[in-house]
Amino acid sequence: MYNHTMPQVFLYDTTLRDGTQREDISLSIEDKLNIAKRLADFGIHYIEGGWPGSNPKDAEFFTRAAKLDLGTAKLAAFGSTRHKHRQCEQDANLQALLDAATPVVTLVGKSWDYHVSQVLTTTPEENLAMIRESVAYMKSKGREVIFDAEHFFDGFLANREFAMATLEAAAGAGADWLVLCETNGGNLPWQVEEIVRAVAQRIRTPLGVHCHNDSGCAVANSLAAVQGGCRQVQGTINGYGERVGNANLVTILANLQLKMNRQVIAPEHLRDLTRLSRYIAEVVNLKLDDHTPYTGSSAFAHKGGIHVAAMLKARDSYQHIDPALVGNEMRQVISELSGRGNILFQAQAMGIDLNREAAQRVLNHIKHLEHEGFTFEAAEASVELMLHRLRPDYIHPFELVDFFVITERRQSRGLLTEATVKIKVGNEVKFTAAEGNGPVNALATALSNALIGAYPILETVRLTDYKVRILDSATGTASATRVLIDFQSGTEAWTTVGASPNIIEASWRALSDSMEYALVRLK
Repeated sequence: MYNHTMPQVFLYDTTLRDGTQREDISLSIEDKLNIAKRLADFGIHYIEGGWPGSNPKDAEFFTRAAKLDLGTAKLAAFGSTRHKHRQCEQDANLQALLDAATPVVTLVGKSWDYHVSQVLTTTPEENLAMIRESVAYMKSKGREVIFDAEHFFDGFLANREFAMATLEAAAGAGADWLVLCETNGGNLPWQVEEIVRAVAQRIRTPLGVHCHNDSGCAVANSLAAVQGGCRQVQGTINGYGERVGNANLVTILANLQLKMNRQVIAPEHLRDLTRLSRYIAEVVNLKLDDHTPYTGSSAFAHKGGIHVAAMLKARDSYQHIDPALVGNEMRQVISELSGRGNILFQAQAMGIDLNREAAQRVLNHIKHLEHEGFTFEAAEASVELMLHRLRPDYIHPFELVDFFVITERRQSRGLLTEATVKIKVGNEVKFTAAEGNGPVNALATALSNALIGAYPILETVRLTDYKVRILDSATGTASATRVLIDFQSGTEAWTTVGASPNIIEASWRALSDSMEYALVRLK
């Protein structure tokens, strides 16, 4: 997996700063500390904790992070070069960086003359002095210094010599790394690689790259930069960041190590990549996109019948890597596009011995249900339940006798919904009623109450999401309705589906399947 003849590529994570610039992410100090520890344990080389001079939260983070055991990972504090016409010793930003007491300091400076004149409103000579003096000052304090050349690629295309002069100023002052920033995210991979090669021919200081994803090329641009000579890649876990995001370190790492044979991290740590990706998503309180490369739940999911039939013979026939290399797993998706192979594959994974004729019957039933409005791509529990029911020793845990739901408005209590459920458990008939804030809530509560006495494990089960879709809006209120219901018990989560022109019946189908699935899964 490693190619030890190739130079080491170092990962620099900026999830705790650039990642939090995404508009729907806000991390507490505890969140940041937990993420930093998780990144260090995974094997990230540099962890940027934030900008201590910009807000009290980041300043406190560095105080507390000093007590963390980060192993070999290096904690970096981020800030800008000194302000124009100010001495380093009097610059509050630089002093805050020193107070953070991190072994690494990352200084961002302008490398595009347009920004120097229009944003900094200073002269090119003063900008170069700001870079040179700030880097030298931090080196004199014993810090490893990374210089982030902001807007470097746009600056290089606009005025090559000035952009190069900013790098030479930082290198001459002792910078340990020069990071070429693709800040606006608008350049393309071949431009990036060509520019990096031009820089590498002239500059001996190790190079890094920092890309944004505005043109959808952040990962590709980062890989092109490595091809061109960069040995450090900056980015965020899952690509979180301002606007459309930063380069996704998860995808970059997997591509570097598995596709480009670069030495990055130990293979056993790479197998933790999926858990890391999903952990960070959980902490930032964002659902990880199922279709995220390498770590999404659909990254190795197969729907087409021809694909699955081939994979029953050769697992690698429709996969670019073994999912286990990144800690993920192969899945097959059941739908009207499935073939017998999808059913056989699912049954095989469940340990059910299913012959081709039985698989065909299940497939025909699924296709019939999908024609009625069911969908099983997002409701794998419903499919798994169908297969369990094929077991010769399978006993249905309960049987519906009848249910009744009523919604009325009473003058004294306002809107009221009540459901009654009569079910048969073994030889015993159970009859329960429950109120709810709607018909589905009342029905779910009544069903749960009827079953808990016989099956106490259901006390751990809770409904987490309820989705309704109108399948044919042209028919208005007479249209068929599809209901997807998500349940969870501890770390186990599942989804079931129901469909009917009657929303209550569709909900009952999904609800009863979820309860039955829970009893099969959790027993």
